[in-house]
Amino acid sequence: MTTTPAEQAAMRRALKLAATPGVPLGPNPRVGCVLLDADGAEIAEGFHRGAGTPHAEVAALTEAGEAARGATAVVSLEPCNHTGRTGPCVEALIEAGVRRVVFAQRDPNPVAAGGAEALRAAGVEVEAGVMASVARGVNRAWTFAVEHERPFVTWKFATTLDGRSAAADGTSRWISGTDARRDTHALRAECDVLMVGTGTVLVDDPQLTVRDEVDHPVAHQPLRVVMGEREVPAASRIFEGPGEARHLTTRDPARALAQLHEDGRRHVWLEGGPTLAAAFLRADLVDEVIAYVAPTFLGAGASAVGDLGITTIGDQLRWHLKRAAVIGTGADATVRLTLTPTGDS
Repeated sequence: MTTTPAEQAAMRRALKLAATPGVPLGPNPRVGCVLLDADGAEIAEGFHRGAGTPHAEVAALTEAGEAARGATAVVSLEPCNHTGRTGPCVEALIEAGVRRVVFAQRDPNPVAAGGAEALRAAGVEVEAGVMASVARGVNRAWTFAVEHERPFVTWKFATTLDGRSAAADGTSRWISGTDARRDTHALRAECDVLMVGTGTVLVDDPQLTVRDEVDHPVAHQPLRVVMGEREVPAASRIFEGPGEARHLTTRDPARALAQLHEDGRRHVWLEGGPTLAAAFLRADLVDEVIAYVAPTFLGAGASAVGDLGITTIGDQLRWHLKRAAVIGTGADATVRLTLTPTGDS
């Protein structure tokens, strides 16, 4: 792999642009692009701002104008080679006269792939795989969804030290501290679906929005989904704005995920009760667990997850601990654990 220090620096910038906060999530990946002149100086940059908007390469080319001729385009994802809501980025790069393209992650989407080959066929130099692992991390849920043809599922729950998610009277607000709840909202914002079961809606009546550090709803809200066959009152807070809400009348996690994937959703944040969590775990459809463990005891009440059909210790579901962090301080402190299925890297 042959890249210059300027191209490597540009790739780091492109990856930072790709991860720009506040970009609406959904069917499209996060992509950043930086254009360099023959001396390695930056000409222009751009990033994809959501479905239907110009792709990162086109945004950068538009800013550069005629200066793009003979330039090097440094992109966090292989330029697309298909026409969707916008035209192929490969054609835009060729027409602009770009001399060289350096990209990180190959496009796993068979519909959009083939950009590198098309560029080479047009006489453009191509360098692939620069900081590819970092780029996959930026688009981890999108990449997973494209490769597995279903959304990536994160199950989040809050629990006491004795594994309770609610008290004996059903109350569950609040087990975790204020800082942990703010942390949850920041992580919610990285998903494009927030899901609960009908039981959670009927008992807790959550609004299930994403809010900022001063408790105001953010501009771009994930889709709010209620899953289950029980009727949900139309006056439930989950159907209030801002954003869109939907009731999927099924108890089958695979069917629900298939519907969401077909609609272009790529990352589901599962925040229901123990019944919904157990259904997804039994179906082997949880890809990440985020557990907020509060330094409290209840002694009785609902457990974090329902019956998994496990009757002996040898059958327990073991997960790999990837990260642990203390959120908040003192009596408000909560430990956030991030886990993946055993065997995942």
